Amino acid sequence: MAFELPLNTIIKGDCVEILNTLPEKSIDLIFADPPYNLQLQQELWRPNMTKVDAVDDDWDKFVNFNEYDTFTIQWLAACRRVLKDTGTIWVIGSYHNIYRLGAILQNFGFWILNDIVWVKTNPMPNFRGVRFTNAHETLIWAQKKQGAHYTFNHHTMKFLNDDKQMRSDWEISICSNRERVKVNGENIHSTQKPEALLYRIIQSSSNPGDVIIDPFFGTGTTGAVAKKLNRNWIGIERDKKYIRAAQRRINSIKQPVTDVIIFETKPRNQGFKIPFGKLLELGLLRPGDKIQLDKTSDIAIVLADGRVSSGEYKGSIHSVASEIIGTRCNGWVHWLFTNDSDELEVIDSLRKTAEKIITQQLPNGGKNGKGQKDSSVL
Repeated sequence: MAFELPLNTIIKGDCVEILNTLPEKSIDLIFADPPYNLQLQQELWRPNMTKVDAVDDDWDKFVNFNEYDTFTIQWLAACRRVLKDTGTIWVIGSYHNIYRLGAILQNFGFWILNDIVWVKTNPMPNFRGVRFTNAHETLIWAQKKQGAHYTFNHHTMKFLNDDKQMRSDWEISICSNRERVKVNGENIHSTQKPEALLYRIIQSSSNPGDVIIDPFFGTGTTGAVAKKLNRNWIGIERDKKYIRAAQRRINSIKQPVTDVIIFETKPRNQGFKIPFGKLLELGLLRPGDKIQLDKTSDIAIVLADGRVSSGEYKGSIHSVASEIIGTRCNGWVHWLFTNDSDELEVIDSLRKTAEKIITQQLPNGGKNGKGQKDSSVL
């Protein structure tokens, strides 16, 4: 009898040991957020003499680069064994480790497809003033076997970006307080990644029903977003407190609708300043939510790639509204959603909420050097 994957489960233990128990070539997508080996030499203090909550966990400490490289070789070898020939891997790191990770990936025969620069819209300042503010991290996206077919949902990413081809610089804020997993009011994990980052990764390089594994699961961002997008996931984590927090987080997410149409991807030709898909990335709307057209009371279902579906029509909020009404219109001012007070409200208010969230997370409140709003990240 073939061994069945422990889908949608957090497995406690060492990632190398556990990966080596899983069937060979059984995983569609890997997201790996390994220790960065930050090599912190001393405590860091702000100018007001409050201590910075830096990454000083034991799991990020290595004796030297040789020990870190050995660790990297072991977990990447285990990942390569379970990844399908058509599969891809995402690895994230900072300047402390990303170049070592990239070299080892290439030594294993992975073929690098892209390096994505995650530009943090609200980075931590360099308090000592001895270096540039470190405002980005790098993600390497690589396929297991050069020339093999792999998943890249190009049209989905265009649709999420208002019909413009998505670039390799992603402007996303670091994990905010409203998203942070906390215990007794304290952040439980020092390097929790934002769901918006995983939303793009999972949407771009997997399909509904695919199996995604995260060998450094932490507080479960990969599993949380995978569940919302109707993907299967497996998490591997050693720390009991992270596992408990991740399981509570994922359990709190409602089971997504099973209608595959909501998660289909198609191209379109529309675009407005704030992409409708941004509302999904920020969690202001969810795949499967229903919105209502003000003029006709027609109902549309929100799809995971930023389109909506109503009867025979499927496309952007603008094109579907235009088809139903019979004249070209701006969907932002005609579609209504049910707010927290259980009242219908125009979705344009969500666009304004999204803009507010983004600009609040920008340096200087989103103002450029002339005191004007800088809309370059919208």
